[in-house]
Amino acid sequence: MGTERILVMNLGSTSSKIAVYDDDKEVFNDTIRHTTEELAPFGDVTEQYEFRYNKIRESMAANGVSMDSLTAAVSRGGNILPCPHGAISIDQAMIDFLTRPEDLAKHPSLIGSMIAFDLNKEYGIPVCIYDAIGTDEKIPLCRVSGVPELPHFTVGHTLNTRAMAIKCAEEKLGKKFEECTFIVAHLGGGSSIRLYKDGVNIDSVNDDEGNFTPERGGGVSAKRLVDLCYSGKYSYKEAMKLFHGKGGLIAHLGTADARDVEKMIADGDKYAAIVYEAMCLSVAKDIAKLAATVCGKVDRIILTGGISYSKYVSEYITDHVSFICPVEVMAGEYEMEALAAGCLRVLRGEEVLQDFGEIAAAAEDRISIVPGVKPGTVPQR
Repeated sequence: MGTERILVMNLGSTSSKIAVYDDDKEVFNDTIRHTTEELAPFGDVTEQYEFRYNKIRESMAANGVSMDSLTAAVSRGGNILPCPHGAISIDQAMIDFLTRPEDLAKHPSLIGSMIAFDLNKEYGIPVCIYDAIGTDEKIPLCRVSGVPELPHFTVGHTLNTRAMAIKCAEEKLGKKFEECTFIVAHLGGGSSIRLYKDGVNIDSVNDDEGNFTPERGGGVSAKRLVDLCYSGKYSYKEAMKLFHGKGGLIAHLGTADARDVEKMIADGDKYAAIVYEAMCLSVAKDIAKLAATVCGKVDRIILTGGISYSKYVSEYITDHVSFICPVEVMAGEYEMEALAAGCLRVLRGEEVLQDFGEIAAAAEDRISIVPGVKPGTVPQR
């Protein structure tokens, strides 16, 4: 069996993280930063494709890795349909869905999928996404809302939360992931909080329905939101931006950088202190909410993502949720390693490569309260 050379791509709003692995050994990694000025000329996220691809090619060339030496590529993905965890093959149907014009909240990670698909066409190598943003394994009981057309769903940081839960199970508890129950809070520009039981993400709180974040508005009064949307003050796109991109700390304090906010607090800004503490409390309340789903029987609460590096944030949340169970702060993210490992398992035949078409055909049933009953429509994420 020859060595697999895997290109890993995880593209975010202001950076393009890439790495190349020979099997499970990292050859190099690079975080390519993109300034506001560089990205300003682009409207829709998909317009950044050529710019981002050129930056990735430059990085690979600078690190002595040629495109034609790759044997596979894996990307974080994009706003895909509700799907199981694991690997999904990238094809034209997936690209068409990820780039659909009606999605006004496109995630930059979809560009990685576009690049991977072009590599597949040019070099014939297998390409996939892994633990996609749209991974949704919520159990029916946790899916019901009071509005049948709007069932609850899961979206966000499956890749990092699942990787951290597996790591915690093996390294902290000495158990298999499937034997444990975890609540994992990924804290970044956006957030998601997940409840993993017996290896499945049975419940969650997304950042458009609960805690607010540096860039997300979080959950608000439904009646007041309806009033706002019909006030004539905002277009559809502008209203969406209030909650996805220009909400949270940005709306209150003009910055999404937690370090800036903590400096404001240190300098005596009382408003900044209230807003920041409120953000932390909103996370703690959502963690406690998920604990109720399993009657408080949780092995560990895990805080991860970039903001969990903040001692202010991690200590505040820990103080408010440690009555449930011990808290592990696993700051940062292990998404690149998780992407590479997942792709390698597929290449070695240890894990099935799922078909996007089959997943799309079953998407409605995945979010049904009862199989065969479709109370709403597939959420357009």
